[in-house]
Amino acid sequence: MLQSCEDTTSQAGSSLVEDEVKIIEDDAFTASGESEPNRAVRSRTILQLLGRISATGYGDFSSDIVCQYMPATSVDTTNTNVSMIDSVKLLLTMYKGGFVGDSVVPMGVAVYPLNRQLPTELYSDFDPSGYYDPTPIGTATYSAMLEDSPYAGTDSEGSQYKHIAVDLPKQFGIDLYNLYQDSPQTVATPQNFAKWFPGLYITTSFGQGRVTRISSNSIQVYYHKIVQVEKDGVTKDSLINYVGSYLGVTPEVYTNNNITYNMSQSLSGLVDNGKSIIVGPLGYDVEFKFPAGEILRRYQEQAGELAIVNSLTFSVPATEIENDYGITPPPYVLMVKKSEKNKFFSAMNINDNMSSFYAAYDSTNKVYNFSSMRSYINDIINKGEVTAEDEEFVICPVNVSFYTNSSSSSYYYYYGYSTSSTTVSSITPYVTEPVMVQLDFDKAEIDFSFTKQSL
Repeated sequence: MLQSCEDTTSQAGSSLVEDEVKIIEDDAFTASGESEPNRAVRSRTILQLLGRISATGYGDFSSDIVCQYMPATSVDTTNTNVSMIDSVKLLLTMYKGGFVGDSVVPMGVAVYPLNRQLPTELYSDFDPSGYYDPTPIGTATYSAMLEDSPYAGTDSEGSQYKHIAVDLPKQFGIDLYNLYQDSPQTVATPQNFAKWFPGLYITTSFGQGRVTRISSNSIQVYYHKIVQVEKDGVTKDSLINYVGSYLGVTPEVYTNNNITYNMSQSLSGLVDNGKSIIVGPLGYDVEFKFPAGEILRRYQEQAGELAIVNSLTFSVPATEIENDYGITPPPYVLMVKKSEKNKFFSAMNINDNMSSFYAAYDSTNKVYNFSSMRSYINDIINKGEVTAEDEEFVICPVNVSFYTNSSSSSYYYYYGYSTSSTTVSSITPYVTEPVMVQLDFDKAEIDFSFTKQSL
């Protein structure tokens, strides 16, 4: 009777009909990588590099520019005429802090007109010899200091900038003005315009110690005229100035950074000692084998008949490499299947989280975290097998651009609440500035989690 009155509930019957859910987490995976030379990149950005440095711990780096120009759709012919043209300037815009090296050292820039059409396939190892006239049409001296520059300013977002201003021949402005007047079909498309004006070669004429990031590249035509105004019965001359933005470098035209890089012995010595290093824009990528086959085997052994993948993440610790120019790790890296790397950049793809992933550098914890690999491993599980291409990856430095999506609801109408998110808009080879980092695969973490359910 005491047994029959026990105030407990037996699970003997319910266990036959209720499901049992169990979360499996596995991080007993390893990966190893090795440095692979990267001698050329395809420039898919309007960001331009100008200058040269010799950095202990990095090496000798230099970059100059070849570019075409997009003509303006129209120019002002109402308030101006060709006789009013005063001067023509090439404006190379740099933002505050937009350089690597010494901000004070004076450096020279020289500008040459191209005399041939640029090839359709441009890479960083392009040699401009034979593509430009040997006599420069403009030169200037500049530093990275914004103070006391007559061409400094602040943009709409409050960021400070300055123009490196190079005087071009006045006749070039006159010819452009007449072209707009007499041959509008020539400036109707960048292809037609490039036949008339192939573009410019812009290079360092003297000095070293700085590589400057050029955010925009444009050609402006300046006008002035004197008009008579009457005030208090007295007629006086008054000067009126106009500025016309005629040409600019845009994504629709060809532009390229012609890069030369000689690696330091200390950096190449790291590779000789088996270290996995990334050096950009040129130098080294890292190739490695991701253990997808081992993950699939573990999953098949434990999953049973019903399971779902929760997550797959990959984290690689990063060590900054000592140098005397403040060269840092790349802010973003791309992990892409080795077989698809060239196609990824030539097609201007973005990450699909199946064959390509990106990670931002976590400067606090000094690590790159690839956290969106669930679709990749699900695809392999669905196939039930792993090929060599599935496991062979390359990690390389990239530029990642975003755009912001904003949304609101009826709650916003009453309470002023809205949400926003960012979406990747482009991923391009990293040609922003010299970068380098060492990846520590011995301490890399691969975390795989799935939930299995059984009766």
